Amino acid sequence: MIRLKPYRVLKDATNDWVTKLNFSALQEYGKKHQPIQVLVLYGSLRERSFSRLLAFEFARILDHLGADVRVFNPEGLPMKDGVSENHPKVQELRELSQWSHAHVWVSPEQHGQITAVFKNQIDWIPLALGSVRPTQGRTLAIAQVCGGSQSFNAVNTLRILGRWMRMFTIPNQSSVPKAWTEFDDNDRMKPSDLRQRVVDVAEELFKMTIVLRPEMEFLTDRFSEREEKEKNGRLLSQAEKLK
Repeated sequence: MIRLKPYRVLKDATNDWVTKLNFSALQEYGKKHQPIQVLVLYGSLRERSFSRLLAFEFARILDHLGADVRVFNPEGLPMKDGVSENHPKVQELRELSQWSHAHVWVSPEQHGQITAVFKNQIDWIPLALGSVRPTQGRTLAIAQVCGGSQSFNAVNTLRILGRWMRMFTIPNQSSVPKAWTEFDDNDRMKPSDLRQRVVDVAEELFKMTIVLRPEMEFLTDRFSEREEKEKNGRLLSQAEKLK
């Protein structure tokens, strides 16, 4: 399980700032519900990837709140093509998406956009798998890291992708400028207003998921899909619709 929860491996466990966050009331509220299941995606394969470091901080905060958090490692995921659907990494990503109630997406901004590494992961999560919608109705939090001054190009694109994937993207978001200055030698985020924003975003995702999850089936019940089920007995796959 540590493969899916690498954020729990700390270089210095004696000074974990996340465990000092006062979420007692929210944690008690969360205990009244089934733990939310969160998938975290990041968009870089660098040895010291700041999108991965930020993704891990999100994971630690949500874990501290009581969520079951799993992080997908994009290393080894093939480029999107028409022949690799049975690749183990593709199957792992799709299974994690179906398992989840919520996602956290963290991408670097490169040349004014999200990275190919990140977009490739989204491309492997189709809008439909047969009659199953792998992301429909999930809540989503978005964040980006910047190598220079603060920008919002990547999060704007992530918000568009979330809408396209039929997800409920929370209003708050995080953009970390000069990310290389915001993490210490133990790969932990330094105290700052930027770190406070990360906590705010994670907390908002946690709350929104608890509120929306029980109503997911109701919120995603579409007239057109009810009509399709009545006509065909089930939802058709995209391939069947194209015949």
